[in-house]
This record gives sequence, structure tokens and C-alpha cells, in this order.
Amino acid sequence: MNSTELQVWELITEASLLVQAVMALLVLASITSWMAIFSKYRMLTRAEKRATAFEEQFWSGADLTKLYKEVADNAEDREGLESVFESGFLEFSRLREERHLQPDTLTNGAQRAMRVTLTREMDRLENHLSFLATVGSVSPYVGLFGTVWGIMNSFRGLAGAHQATIAMVAPGISEALIATAMGLFAAIPAVIAFNKFSSQVERLELRYDNFKEEFAAILHRQARRLAEKG
Repeated sequence: MNSTELQVWELITEASLLVQAVMALLVLASITSWMAIFSKYRMLTRAEKRATAFEEQFWSGADLTKLYKEVADNAEDREGLESVFESGFLEFSRLREERHLQPDTLTNGAQRAMRVTLTREMDRLENHLSFLATVGSVSPYVGLFGTVWGIMNSFRGLAGAHQATIAMVAPGISEALIATAMGLFAAIPAVIAFNKFSSQVERLELRYDNFKEEFAAILHRQARRLAEKG
């Protein structure tokens, strides 16, 4: 450690217990938020790649029944568009076995199933985003609380002094300002990550919803052909 790092560490160790508790809380929040950031980055990157791969396979003209079997056989690793497709096709196939159902009834049933799956997928993708938002919005105020408390203690120490000098309060103010710096250190990455991930989730939701509507249109055409044959 250089002299500056030693001075900062001394200020931290010599701070009041409450200020140290605030600093520890902010460090914990920062570490936890970084863990959430890395986890969410991997999840959303994987979701985008899998959505692209499945869309390419789906629109390549693959047989829907074969595609459904492939997705169903890979149940443990199914997510995103695969889950939306699987739930819609499964419900459509189940309703198709019932005779004399109108095409709209078949399509609406498949759409309801896909809507439920889409909601579940979005809940999974949005997991931990609220935590990042909380860290980003609350951490500066927690750091500010530690700062105010530390400065208050510094000025309280001047009460019994006959002659007040800046040297008497400078260490206390410095240790208090470290809490503010820690609050910003925890908040800034969390805010940036929250904005980025929220944008990614919105784009994925739009892709999923567009696929749901396009797939429902395909199922509706199939239902009409079945009705004409029946």
C-alpha cells in the first residue's frame, strides 16, 4: 500500500462504529450488485443468442411437429422462445383433438397458453433488476447518512475546544466523505447496469411478443384448413 491508501485505511478504521457499519453495508451492496450484474449479463446474452437461433430454425421452414418434438425432448434446457412455442403448439394440439371447435377457439387457446409462458419468461429475465434499481437509488443516501453522522461527530468534538482549527475537524470530515464515495461507487454501476439490462429485457419482450403473434397467425391458418377439411 502507498501512503494515500494507508491514510484512507486509517480513516476507515478510526471512523465511528455507525460510519463503519454504513461503509460495510455499502461494500456488501456493491459486491452483491456486481454478482447480480455478471449473472444478469450472462443470462440476457444467452437469451438473445438462443432467441436468434430458434427464430432462424423456425423460419427456415422446419416442420412444426418435428420442431415441437425437438423442443419437448430438451425440456431441461428449454427457455425463451422455445418455451413460448412449446406451450402454444401443445395447447393447439390438445384442442385440435376435440371435434367441432372453431378456428378462433383453437387459436385463442394457444394464445392464452403462450401468454402465460411469456409472462413467466419475462419474470425470469427481470429477476434481480429491482435489486439493482434499489442499490442505485438508495446507496447515495446511505452514504450521505454516514457522511452527515461523521461530520456531526467532528463538529461535536469542537464543543470543548478553546480554539477551533480546520486541522481538528479535517480527519473526521475526511472519513465521513469516504462514506459518500462508497455510496456513489455502489450506485453508479448498479444504475448503468439497470438501464442497460432493462433495455435488453424490453427488446426481448418485444421479440417474444412478435413471435407469439406471428405463430398464432400460423396456427390460425392451420385451424381454418382443418375446419375446411372437416
